[in-house]
Amino acid sequence: MILPFLILLTTSIQHHGSNADSSFSNKFQLSSMKEHNGVQDTQQEKIITVVSEGVIQSPEFPRTYPRNKAILWRLIAVEEDRRIQLTFDERFGLEEPEDNICKYDFVEIEEPLDGTILGRWCGTKPATGKQISKGNQIRIRFVSDEYFPSEPGFCIYYSLLPLTFPEPQSPSLHPPSVQSIDMLDDVVSYLNTVEEVIKYLEPDRWQLDMEDLYKSTWHVVGKSFIHHRKSRVVDLNLLKEEVRLFSCTPRNYSVSLREELKRTDTIFWPSCLLVKRCGGNCACCAHSCYDCQCTATKVTKKYHEVLQLRPKNGGKGWQKSMTDVPLEHHEECDCVCSSSSSSPDG
Repeated sequence: MILPFLILLTTSIQHHGSNADSSFSNKFQLSSMKEHNGVQDTQQEKIITVVSEGVIQSPEFPRTYPRNKAILWRLIAVEEDRRIQLTFDERFGLEEPEDNICKYDFVEIEEPLDGTILGRWCGTKPATGKQISKGNQIRIRFVSDEYFPSEPGFCIYYSLLPLTFPEPQSPSLHPPSVQSIDMLDDVVSYLNTVEEVIKYLEPDRWQLDMEDLYKSTWHVVGKSFIHHRKSRVVDLNLLKEEVRLFSCTPRNYSVSLREELKRTDTIFWPSCLLVKRCGGNCACCAHSCYDCQCTATKVTKKYHEVLQLRPKNGGKGWQKSMTDVPLEHHEECDCVCSSSSSSPDG
């Protein structure tokens, strides 16, 4: 009587264990499938090989997207000498921002080469213009939380651009011998090394001129040599490079967050942050330029996490939260001629 009972009990346990193993296996397979699809795991990427045009869009577009999603796409051009261009569809709708910051549902574009966030968008205003990768890759991230999904979501068209562009036309089409001093000075100012200058002026004998340049003969020796104040041979290339580095270039500036964000009702800590902004003078602009300004030619919006303090309703105590604040950084600067007039009266 006992033996049949033990056999029956053993069979039941084995059957239950088999069902449990099967259930665990199904859950594991489902989890792996979600990770493979890039859903609910921002570390797992959907890799898309870009060979022509295509589309990235939120789930269910143009209908309401689902909640609790975190999807990451990495677009890779097969050829390393190609860039990827992204353009937003004008149909766009994600959860509204809070304090003008996309905290909850958003789509974000990132530069994989250096981790720079090119932009983050939510609400009803998509990115204007085109987003272009620095290299042959670009990353798109979509996040939705558990509240207030919107429609229609987003749709981004991608395409390929060549990495290399036509070389700019030389600032001069005439040989040095027929140019005025001012014209020649403008051309020489664009050259980067002493060798380039000498080669441009004397293409047939520039190497001989380079050898003779620093010889201390009696008719070319400078005052610094005569008066024994010349301690070393000057490096003209280094002098030019120092001017380039400290003229119109991006440099660190501290900005007040309340002033930058125009938020007089909020306290931020730290109250100031460092950003890259164009600075320096433009003393070496072309002679034909009347008013030369150091201007940003490439601007990137980056997000910085800071402590935000706001007074609670009723004025008792402070509401404290970590928040992302967007600040503009200047990545490239150039001296831009704002007027072609030769004089204020012209």
